[in-house]
Amino acid sequence: PQQLVSLLKESNGITGDYGLGLVWDLDRIVRDNLSFRGDEDFAELYMPFEPLLFFGDAGNGDQFALISRPAGRDDVFVWDHENDSRIWVATDVATYLRWWLQGSLTT
Repeated sequence: PQQLVSLLKESNGITGDYGLGLVWDLDRIVRDNLSFRGDEDFAELYMPFEPLLFFGDAGNGDQFALISRPAGRDDVFVWDHENDSRIWVATDVATYLRWWLQGSLTT
């Protein structure tokens, strides 16, 4: 989504309190997504990660993602690493950041 692209061009990520990866830098986005998709153990444990584009984390193992397929959705979801759920949390990256920083978004 364009909001994530624009944000990465300006800041290459946003780090929150205690080093929290609110929005990872581009290198980590690429590295973590390739790692999740290529891990054979994950393939047995979890639903496919291909539709997701992970871009940040909650600091507790849960990760925030955009839907990469089908294209055209700006919604942000959280992937719960304990139960493999994927839950909608915000309409777009800007709203996700605003709600997280306001304390309205929790995982």
